[in-house]
Amino acid sequence: MSGNAAPPVDPSSGLLSEQVHRRLRASIVAGELAPGERLVESEIARRLGVSQAPVREAIRQLHHEGLVNSVARRGSTVAEVSAEDARAARRVRVALEELAAREAVEAFDPAARDRLAAVVAEMDRAARRDDPVAVREADLAFHRAVVELGGNPFLLRAWSQLESSLYVLQVLGDPFSVGRLVEAVGWHEDLVAVLAAGDADAAAAAFGRHAEGRVGSAGA
Repeated sequence: MSGNAAPPVDPSSGLLSEQVHRRLRASIVAGELAPGERLVESEIARRLGVSQAPVREAIRQLHHEGLVNSVARRGSTVAEVSAEDARAARRVRVALEELAAREAVEAFDPAARDRLAAVVAEMDRAARRDDPVAVREADLAFHRAVVELGGNPFLLRAWSQLESSLYVLQVLGDPFSVGRLVEAVGWHEDLVAVLAAGDADAAAAAFGRHAEGRVGSAGA
């Protein structure tokens, strides 16, 4: 999204606001738009060849997701996350992931394995084309699918509230940003295997290590 190289939005490819939203979110996730950077509606509209209305709606959605901070009469900026916020969010994620793994083990069947394998395959394709944004999207889709497997609506609600913040947290410091995209695929293949093994304690431990960022260790 930086510079003047962004191709214009294609009106035939869906709602303009959704396309602008995807462009902006991808730029934030990829780190092209840095935390604290101001989002100027008129400039974004000019670069993407649209009016300011779809840009405004896209920024409103990003604000709802926690990716953008908007202040009346001061405009919008890419959200900044402090180290303290990151640590707090990680602790919550660990707890949610451990519980999700336990519940997913109880519900795991061939259909669940196929569903998770399909997400990992998409992650692998994204990694091999060196697309960190798509890898992050697949990563979050994987963990959301695990949460959904257990069928606990309260856990899903809690995960949904945390999920949008993980985009920002990943931009600030996740292992995908240092050229480990293909390796990340293997981590998730291991997580599928530990769910399939049927040991709830082992699954919770593996997902907890993964959520803490202790990837590459046994079972993570």
